[in-house]
Amino acid sequence: MVGFVTTGLRLRTSGREKFGKGLCTVRMSSDAMKDNKMLHVVYRVGNIEATKKYYTKCFGMKVLRERDVPDDKYTNCFLGYGSERRGEHFSIELTYNYGVEKYDLGNGFKYVGISVPDVEAAVNKVAENDGKIIDDSELPASAVAEDTDGYRFQLVPGEQRDPVSKVSYNCTNIENSIKFYQTALGMTCFESSGSLAKLGYGSEKDSTIVELVHSDEATEVGDGYGQIAISTPDVYAAADSITKSGFEVTRAPGPVPGIGTKVTAVRDPDGFKIVLVDAEDFELEFD
Repeated sequence: MVGFVTTGLRLRTSGREKFGKGLCTVRMSSDAMKDNKMLHVVYRVGNIEATKKYYTKCFGMKVLRERDVPDDKYTNCFLGYGSERRGEHFSIELTYNYGVEKYDLGNGFKYVGISVPDVEAAVNKVAENDGKIIDDSELPASAVAEDTDGYRFQLVPGEQRDPVSKVSYNCTNIENSIKFYQTALGMTCFESSGSLAKLGYGSEKDSTIVELVHSDEATEVGDGYGQIAISTPDVYAAADSITKSGFEVTRAPGPVPGIGTKVTAVRDPDGFKIVLVDAEDFELEFD
């Protein structure tokens, strides 16, 4: 997306409220969000070449595009399973800040989910390419791999058009988080309970979703995780919709200096950043 994820933020939140089922029934946002699409997740790595090798060899991803910005001392690399244009495929945007080799990952960002035809075969592929499996106790239902920086990937059975099936977070109050993603961002709540919720745009089976998992521990964002990027037809209308839904816009809508892509931003109840990107400006990044 845009190259402004160069500094980290550490946030702590807490919550111990009790809640039940039927949490998907909150009011939806305005029409400003109805054509939104998930674009990518952004996080920082200490060795971008090692991470690229891991994702391409262990997970079969492709390097989609790269951008080096020496004046600001950072490099971006986008990886995934197909074209990013018009939000067709979700991607992972790696940010390497010159000279920074290690980050605090916190405990809030759980993992990226990858759907695979055969979890055991996927586990073997990770092992054969010197990757790291940290949990295979649920085989053949799922397994968890960990990359060279400590970011985790859940391998789950299934075949869908875009194998990147979800981005998963811990949250301290799942009811508040569901309300935020529905009312502020216009997501559909596909499933919810007192401990887990799944939200997104379009069809759950044909798009990357946000998965929220209740945690009794205070959530630490750390300084490695950056944000999720979502395309929207009009960032000004999106920012207005967020404000009217009762949430605070943390970056006023407008163009990013030096790049020109119009964006706005907001944080969820646990401090995770979401950037909304002008859909047409995003397409210009491919020209």
